[in-house]
Amino acid sequence: MSEPSNPNEQPGAGHNRERPVVWERWQKKRTFVRALEGTYSELTRDLLEQPRVLSFRDKPWKGGPQHYSKTGITPGSTSVAQSIETHIEAYGPGAFGQKHGHLNSAVFFVLKGRGHDVHDGRRIDWKAGDIMIVETGCVHQHFNDDPEQEAVLLVFKAKPLFLFMHLLFQKMVQYPPTTLLEGHEDWQPPSDL
Repeated sequence: MSEPSNPNEQPGAGHNRERPVVWERWQKKRTFVRALEGTYSELTRDLLEQPRVLSFRDKPWKGGPQHYSKTGITPGSTSVAQSIETHIEAYGPGAFGQKHGHLNSAVFFVLKGRGHDVHDGRRIDWKAGDIMIVETGCVHQHFNDDPEQEAVLLVFKAKPLFLFMHLLFQKMVQYPPTTLLEGHEDWQPPSDL
């Protein structure tokens, strides 16, 4: 697959297949909602036996080179949760992610850094300790405004529930950058998360 000549090119039909895979989740088969099979007693016992403390440290960062993510809780990886999904995102100094939209809402807790989002054309500033909400159906993009330090966000969303109700639409509007900022070519996401 060849790289588009214009990185700001508007993606069309099959937009998750026309560029080399950077974010594995764009193309891999995923479990959005698990089947509930068995008896009430088996399901209850299984639910009560699930771990309640999970570590992000054991999971690899994916993506790059300016924006990385690692999955925390999904219906496919964690039996204790069926209706929520979590992941953590790290943005290099001055970095930004893809401009995209999806039907599900999302809540971001800013663990580190400062930056802003653009939600349907409206700028929203954020900093460490803030909670930011991306409303349902919003086209949005995240920006790290610090040219020297990374930004780290913890994301919670009810995406599995939305997909179960066939509210499937997700769209890439602008792809993320494919190079690191000058002076930060060696940046890697934090190793302590």
